[in-house]
Amino acid sequence: MSQQFQPPAPSSYTEVAAPAPARSGNVALGVVAALVAAVAAAGVYGAIIGVTKYQVGYAAVGVGALVGFAAGKLGGRNPLLPVVSVLVSLAAIFAGQIFGIAMIGADELKVGVLDVLNMGVSLLVDAWKEDAGPMTFLFLGIGGFVSFGAAKKAAA
Repeated sequence: MSQQFQPPAPSSYTEVAAPAPARSGNVALGVVAALVAAVAAAGVYGAIIGVTKYQVGYAAVGVGALVGFAAGKLGGRNPLLPVVSVLVSLAAIFAGQIFGIAMIGADELKVGVLDVLNMGVSLLVDAWKEDAGPMTFLFLGIGGFVSFGAAKKAAA
C-alpha cells in the first residue's frame, strides 16, 4: 500500500512578506555627526566653564548625550557607533574643559582666549591636571556612559 502525496488544502490566510533586514546604517555619517556635535558641545561646555568659573558636571553629561544622539540618529544601528561616540564624547568633554580653562586664564590675564591657546596647550593641560579631582573623572565617565546609551537608543 503506497500512499500518494496529497497537496495541502488551500487555506484562507494571505502570505505576508518577510520584514526587510535591519539596516546597519551609515557609519561614516554617524562618525561625522558625532564629531560635529562634539565640536559644538565642547565649545558650549567650555563657555559655560569660562563664564561660571566652575566645572558643571551635568553639562559634561549633556555633551555625552548630544554626541551619542547625533551618532546614533544619523549613523544607525552599527555596533561600532556607540563605542565611537564614547571616545568622541570623552575627547569633547576634555576639550571643553581645556577651553574653559583658557577662557578663565584669558580673563585673569586680560588677553584674548586665542592668545592663551597660542601660549601652548601643554600649559592648559597642566592647569587641568592640577584642578582635576574625583568629580572630574566621575563626570567624564558618566558622560561616556550616557553617550553609549544615547547612541544605542537613538538608533532604535
